[in-house]
Amino acid sequence: MPVKQLLILRHAKSSWDDSALADFDRPLAPRGLKTAPLLGRELARRGWLPDLALVSPALRTRDTWRLVAQELPKNVPAQFAEELYEAEAGAILARVRQAKATSLLVIGHNPGLQHFVLRLAGAGSDEAVFKKIEAKFPTAALARFTLDEDWADLDFRGARLTHCVRPKDLD
Repeated sequence: MPVKQLLILRHAKSSWDDSALADFDRPLAPRGLKTAPLLGRELARRGWLPDLALVSPALRTRDTWRLVAQELPKNVPAQFAEELYEAEAGAILARVRQAKATSLLVIGHNPGLQHFVLRLAGAGSDEAVFKKIEAKFPTAALARFTLDEDWADLDFRGARLTHCVRPKDLD
């Protein structure tokens, strides 16, 4: 069985300029419009290419995905998953368990994503990376895991946390 890769990306910085907008409809801020393509280029540079993207349907996550995807050297199908909008760790795990891909990218929201990443990290995880994420998982932060089992068998503490890339790491 091939080693699987799980990429967890928090949406890029969103705008709070229009207080009349519902949270679901908030667009990316100028900083988010700049950093999302940087993350896409970094994924391509490192060869961390997803086979499938699971994306919260909120505007800021869809826009993050669009800007990331434009920088990838291959077309990656995306599924917009309602259950990822403001999801807690258990709901994210349940959705990941349904995946049919070798390399999976999940784009969503905090605090659920940060909790998911911290709970998923198991034996063989990089402790320095764990501590970095525990301290802060900012907008446009990316966590990378590897695992040997099927998605359906994945459980908390069941994957190796290997990397965390933040926008400030790319400047």
